[in-house]
Amino acid sequence: MTKIQTTKNEITQYTSFVSEIKDLIHASQYEAMKTVNTHLLALYWEIGARITLRQSENNWGDYVVDVLAEELQKEFPGSRGYSRTNLYRMQYFYNEYSSIAIVPPSVGQIEHNAIIQPSVGQILPEAIASVSWSKHCVILERCKDQLERQYYMKMTKVYGWTKDVLINKIEGKDFERFALGQTNFDKTLAEKYRHQAKLAVKDEYNFDFLELGDKHSEKEMELSIIKNIRKFLIEMGSDFSFIGSQHRIEIAETDYFIDLLLFHRKLRSLIAVELKVGEFIPEYSGKMQFYLNALDEKMKQNDENPSIGIIICKSKNKTRVEYALRTATTPIGVATYSYTNKLPKDIREQLPSPETLAKMIESIDQGGKK
Repeated sequence: MTKIQTTKNEITQYTSFVSEIKDLIHASQYEAMKTVNTHLLALYWEIGARITLRQSENNWGDYVVDVLAEELQKEFPGSRGYSRTNLYRMQYFYNEYSSIAIVPPSVGQIEHNAIIQPSVGQILPEAIASVSWSKHCVILERCKDQLERQYYMKMTKVYGWTKDVLINKIEGKDFERFALGQTNFDKTLAEKYRHQAKLAVKDEYNFDFLELGDKHSEKEMELSIIKNIRKFLIEMGSDFSFIGSQHRIEIAETDYFIDLLLFHRKLRSLIAVELKVGEFIPEYSGKMQFYLNALDEKMKQNDENPSIGIIICKSKNKTRVEYALRTATTPIGVATYSYTNKLPKDIREQLPSPETLAKMIESIDQGGKK
């Protein structure tokens, strides 16, 4: 009996050791890949900078790019990285970001980052260097606003979006939904959780996958979500996990039911979701506060953060939501759902000022660092 137990322990220890080594190798490969990407981006930045500089100094036209592409492909046969199209992308990459993204390096940075430096003696900042070239091409081609580009760069870095996911997020107007989000997190959550929580709640969710008719009840909507729970969680965000529907909470010998109960892994918070097929009314926030207080008292673990509420309605009046959340003491976000990924034509008129947006985007990679 003792021998069998010892063997099991040895197997457990060996399995743990193998897993440890695998994690070490994966981490090393990831760091090596990041280094290669940094070198490649610095090279492309340098090429774009020199093309721009020589065209300006010598009054050369675009023909120089054609000639350069032909000569480079002779020197490096089989490499698509130096095609005419890609050389133009390098120049565009440099021209679009040079005015806002270049940071002068210290001597220590130059020694530590043994990479080709732009000719003006500057290096690429981490926000740009951490995104692959193919994703930069997507962002540059599909986003014309600099703040929008910064948002997608930071989100790609923070969440590790693939190229396909990035394209899907851009087409789904993720930036606009982030900018328009209505929550009271600034006054109800600790600063170290606040930014991550804002990223977790969109202003509008696309529920095309539910395949509901124009006339549907909240119960039908909930059942359709349960049936398509995987797609629902993808739309909510990669860090959400499903706990249950119609989650029962007993208070003063009376049963209350939360439509959907989720858990957010990064926030380490329970997420109560209430579904409403009509327009938002102020009473919804009071009911959500009641649920959140109950969750914190009866279900939240000691190592978890305060529960968060998301009220998802068919429509909302932004002013009415602002007033309703102003005095709420628990963290609540109010969003809408739709059956299309197109936003109203006048959506950008509702966006915050560029200064406010810049601060919001700057805060993306600060979540959870404190």
